[in-house]
Amino acid sequence: MVPERGTEAPDFCLRDSENKEVCLRDMNGKNIVLYFYPKDNTPACTIEARDFSKLREEFEKFNTSVIGVSRDSAETHQKFIDRKGLSIKLLSDPAAVVQKRFGVWRPKKFMGREFNGTVRSTFLIDSVGRIAEHWDGVKVKNHAEHVLEAVKALPT
Repeated sequence: MVPERGTEAPDFCLRDSENKEVCLRDMNGKNIVLYFYPKDNTPACTIEARDFSKLREEFEKFNTSVIGVSRDSAETHQKFIDRKGLSIKLLSDPAAVVQKRFGVWRPKKFMGREFNGTVRSTFLIDSVGRIAEHWDGVKVKNHAEHVLEAVKALPT
């Protein structure tokens, strides 16, 4: 089930591309853009990661960190970061545990086949750990810019 706006974001701890543990609770006092995507090195996922990377400094001006989550390994994330010149943090959720907590691991259809997978989604978590905004079934074109506008609208 997708957490609703105004509710506390589900806590989690996952490994980043350097295999260091990153926990949501340790980021209290910062806004977090938490985006879920299907797979490293695929066209739409690359566009999304590059767009967020290009705007990273703008997000930081508003006390906001951008974090991507997929089922890829920490090692695959590091290769993705290196190959594509990314500057955002990527976390590994191989068993989709956090994706299930956020309700983004759901049935999908592709070429007549149904399977469980990551529905591209973004959550804006405010500095006190509440869901401020949610985008579901994201289309990547201009998405990072829309998220940045929502961050700018958060109360300071």
